[in-house]
Amino acid sequence: MGITKLALRIAAPFPKVNSFDRYLFVGPHPDDIEIGAGATVAALAAQGKSICFLICTDGRYGTTNMPDTVSEEALITTRKEEAIRSAAALGVNDVRFLGLSDGGFYDQNELLKGIATVIASFQPDIIFAPDPAPASECHIDHLNVGKAVRTLAVNAANPGIMKKLGAEPCPLKAVAFYMTAKPNVYMKTTGFLKKQLDAIFSNHLSQYPLGCPDRDSIRLYLKLRATDFGIRSFHITAEGFRILGTTHMHCLPEAGE
Repeated sequence: MGITKLALRIAAPFPKVNSFDRYLFVGPHPDDIEIGAGATVAALAAQGKSICFLICTDGRYGTTNMPDTVSEEALITTRKEEAIRSAAALGVNDVRFLGLSDGGFYDQNELLKGIATVIASFQPDIIFAPDPAPASECHIDHLNVGKAVRTLAVNAANPGIMKKLGAEPCPLKAVAFYMTAKPNVYMKTTGFLKKQLDAIFSNHLSQYPLGCPDRDSIRLYLKLRATDFGIRSFHITAEGFRILGTTHMHCLPEAGE
């Protein structure tokens, strides 16, 4: 670690995941929050934190494991119902939907304004979203949502910019990226991995129906990831995030490494 990075971490340490009161989790699709941060959500809910889910797209093209006879309209309804049940299984009852088309068929400014409106309404201390920068991410909705949240994180407290987006300002304290290759903080999830797995595989059956190979591969991945992050943070299981406080979000490239 270089001297500049070390000095930054001493002068402005990264916030702890459980140090806030109000949490907004933003998901591109109805199952992304659960996969990226489901055990963390369950742990925070158990601590009595105020949590809101915002799901940006309607998931109409998530049909890999669905019969061709299922219409887009039917799948939209199914995935919305699945998302509500899954969130409730993790302890979250505030679930909001932008209803944008899956597959990137929307204007980026429409996405930006939609997320800004929910930020203004819920007034979170911290926002979670997919990391917009990993080299392996190819899904346009994941990239778009991550970029939109990254933009809003640094501007949420700015009255002029938020007014341009049709929303009130929010004194946001941090942003955290899940599905990241560069976690800089870890959240202890010991005792909550089962809740995460149950939320996904008992509720998101349109994506992971019984007999689907993805059920086993995703389950194994999540278990191994939880163990890996647990070892890194001296816990039995954990989830990792790339978190930035307000000090880290602007002109400090070392904070993102």
